[in-house]
Amino acid sequence: MKKTLITAAVALLGSSAALAEEPIILKVAHFWPPTAMSQQKVLEPWCAKIEQESAGRMKCQIYPAMQLGGTPPQLIQQVQDGVADIVWTLPGYTAGRYPSMEVFELPFMTNRAEPASRAAWHYYEQFGKEDFAKVKPLAFHVHDEGYVHNNKHPITKLSDFRGLKMRAPTRLTNKMIAAFGATPVAMPLPAVAEAVSKGVVDGYVLPWEVIPAVKLHEMTKFHSETDKSMPSLYTALFIVAMNPAKYDSLPADLKKVIDANSGADFSASIGKAWDVSAPPAREKAVERGNEFAMISAEELGKWRKVTDKLASSWVKEMDGKGYKGQAMLDTAKSLIQKYNAQ
Repeated sequence: MKKTLITAAVALLGSSAALAEEPIILKVAHFWPPTAMSQQKVLEPWCAKIEQESAGRMKCQIYPAMQLGGTPPQLIQQVQDGVADIVWTLPGYTAGRYPSMEVFELPFMTNRAEPASRAAWHYYEQFGKEDFAKVKPLAFHVHDEGYVHNNKHPITKLSDFRGLKMRAPTRLTNKMIAAFGATPVAMPLPAVAEAVSKGVVDGYVLPWEVIPAVKLHEMTKFHSETDKSMPSLYTALFIVAMNPAKYDSLPADLKKVIDANSGADFSASIGKAWDVSAPPAREKAVERGNEFAMISAEELGKWRKVTDKLASSWVKEMDGKGYKGQAMLDTAKSLIQKYNAQ
């Protein structure tokens, strides 16, 4: 009898030890296909790094293409509610909910994504914490230069936008499209290919990397790029966010692993991944024989005069919501300039 009890106790202890060694699985959700750069060049290496630095005690289970259900605009709520432990999405998919970080989506704000993404994190630390108090941000970043793509005709001047229905990702990019004379149509990335194929929209604004990821290069005729001497026509702001309760549940040493792999450096590394992604993605459209146009610096100067009004109205809107609009705009520009120079 005593031997049986000892055997049972040993088995119980062994079982408890095994349970204690079970790794913590982080559910990571996003809207891109699994073949996209964002998963293969950013999320997968990041997950491998936290697994290595936690000695295998933390691992990711990645759910691409909205595999946990819902729509891309619901991702930020999913991480807040704990449906996912970590998400990667655009705050701008929920228009008006996170106004403090919108400043990075104003036209002609950025050049390269890497320095602008580092700037975005430091800007968040000054102005964005209240807006994002219900999630734990791990990174903020922007994509590289956004261009204009359509199926009607080459776009090289403002008048070329007239009569076009153009998709844009966020509130401010839609305002930009409207200011240019086109009809803006808001939709998240996964809906764009179908909208283009069915003629719901005539074109869209996107950076190069995502175009072959959703096969848009196969259904687009004309691509209009901007003179490199000018700032980017536009960019969009992204967040990698964690559920606060999940983070709080981690042991102190595992929290340190998450902390060491989030913040300004992680943000900048994502921006860098976008910067280097453009040439190979662009080549896909070249190989198909699509038509390319270059918008001159002189012409872009005219576009910039039009969009300067968007910045002024954004400042007034922020002031009306109790934010410090001009200080936010000035700080964003200053930080971008600072990190561009490094």
